[in-house]
Amino acid sequence: MKSGAANTRLDLPLARAAVDRAGELRVNPDELSKLWDAGRILHLSSGKFLVGVDEQLNFLGAADIDALKLTGKFESGEKLFLGINQESGRDIGYFAWCADAIDVDAHENNVEFQTLRSIGDHLSDLEMGLAVHAQALSNWHHTHQRCSKCGSTTTAANGGSLRKCDAEGSELYPRTDPAIIVLVADRTDRILLGRQKVWPENRFSCFAGFVEPGESFEHCAAREVGEESGVSVSDIYYLGSQPWPFPASIMISFQAVTDNPEAARPDGDEIEEILWFSRESMKNAIAEKNLLLPPAMSVARKMIEAWFASDQNFQVSDLVGGESWRA
Repeated sequence: MKSGAANTRLDLPLARAAVDRAGELRVNPDELSKLWDAGRILHLSSGKFLVGVDEQLNFLGAADIDALKLTGKFESGEKLFLGINQESGRDIGYFAWCADAIDVDAHENNVEFQTLRSIGDHLSDLEMGLAVHAQALSNWHHTHQRCSKCGSTTTAANGGSLRKCDAEGSELYPRTDPAIIVLVADRTDRILLGRQKVWPENRFSCFAGFVEPGESFEHCAAREVGEESGVSVSDIYYLGSQPWPFPASIMISFQAVTDNPEAARPDGDEIEEILWFSRESMKNAIAEKNLLLPPAMSVARKMIEAWFASDQNFQVSDLVGGESWRA
């Protein structure tokens, strides 16, 4: 492959963070209580964040949360400690309050909640790190109300970083599922993209899949590409990683080269169509609205952009106009 992009680490949107998670404070309930009383708190409701008119995260205070509880429109919720940040010479505690709406009107009356997917492009490094952490923890707490060993109820502990079984006290920790994503190129520096059946028409992306037990990232990359596209790959290079809390993954990105591009074919199950793209053909397809790329917040989009712009004759701005989330 002629491009040098494979050796360049990617600057990935959801990998940004600027807060100290301060794990040592999680076991100090008195200190957490003090930080909560003076802290900045995100409100998550039904998987969505409370935002302001500018689509920035709306931070509340402890008194605001108490007022929301009195309305009766939200569940009691979980308090999740996200970390501290030094501001104006003092440590500010950041938290999330995860309380779903009981009353449908709770999401109305000029109060707006949006998903991380919809606001992600507008967040600062600090806000992105907080939002990703809060989203992942919230998802886990919602789905682990019972002990996996005995089936008893569980209670959040250590600032929400774990849950404890109410019956026998065992500790349950959040899990993160590793998934690889691969940008496949041939020796002429074309890239191969595939389209899943569940995606909108003309939406194409890189090949991805979950790491299986006992499998390395590199072996997973080769296996997933082979299963989904029919080609074998070598020269597998690591590009970067970012959390993907939808609901509990981390995406590990690679670029790889195939020496048998003629073998490319969709698996017919998950992938129903595959296409080879040169930079020129991709630029034209975008301009003609025959190609939808993954959104700017995704790993896949950054991988494609890095490959595209590694040729100085092309610019990332040439790709603007074609992107889509899953329908």
